[in-house]
Parts: sequence; C-alpha cells; structure tokens
Amino acid sequence: MMPAWYNRMNPRDALGVAHKKVAARRAKLAEQALYVKERDLWTKREEWIRKHQPVLNNPAEASALLDQLKQAAGKYNVLVENPAIGTGETTPYHQTVFASIETKSPWPPLVHFLYDVQRPDAFVTFENVNLTVDGSDPTMMRGKFKIARWFAPAQKTK
Repeated sequence: MMPAWYNRMNPRDALGVAHKKVAARRAKLAEQALYVKERDLWTKREEWIRKHQPVLNNPAEASALLDQLKQAAGKYNVLVENPAIGTGETTPYHQTVFASIETKSPWPPLVHFLYDVQRPDAFVTFENVNLTVDGSDPTMMRGKFKIARWFAPAQKTK
C-alpha cells in the first residue's frame, strides 16, 4: 500500500514530466521551422562547398599545409617550433591532414597570423588551441596548435 503523500505527488510529477515534454517538442519544432526558413541559405552553402573544397591528392598535402603555416608565421615574425604533420580523420563529409606547431610571439603578431591562416575559402581550421603567457617573458605568448585542412570526401569507386 502506498502512503497518501506519495499518491498526492504522483499526478504532480506526471504533469511536470508532460510540461517538459511539451517544451522540448516546441523547441524542436521551432528549430525545424528555422531550418526550413533558411533552407535556401544552407543549400547555397552546400553548393559553394562542393564547388570550392579542394580534393586530397596525396598525404603530402600535410607538408604543404605546414609550409603555408611557416610562411604566414614568418610574415608576422611568429616563431614556429616543434612542427609535425599527419593525416587526420576521414568521414563521409571530409578528409583532413594536419600540422601541429608551437609558437612564440607577442600577442598582436599572433592575432594577425591566426587571422591570415583561417580563412573560409582556405578550408583550414584550428582543431586544438592552447595559449599561455610565456613564464620567462610576460610580453610573449606561447601557443600550441593542431591545424587541419579539410578536403572533399573521398570519391567512391564503382
């Protein structure tokens, strides 16, 4: 036999759960309505990506990415240390190569370097970033970056 206080709470709990479910469904409906409203925008973006995203020809693209990073860093006198390259993940939507670097520079040149490297049309993204103030010189920033270039998905062979 259930205590009387439990029987009184049970309908309240059920009503609370129902209110939460209704709120979740309303939020999902609002999200879906927004996607429908912005469908043309997302369709155009997908089309642009298909036309402009580069194709991964070989893993040497990672070396080219590292060269690009070194060139951009040199432009702003950002010191690059401990460079490494590799191939990243492959998904149905993209393939990646990456370069890992550590940097040392004052803050303003680092900001310019970061801005130059990550342009939408370059398909470059910072997958991991760790910035700290240099312990021996508070005017310098130390950065550790894993930077990837995204390529079009691999073409399926028939």
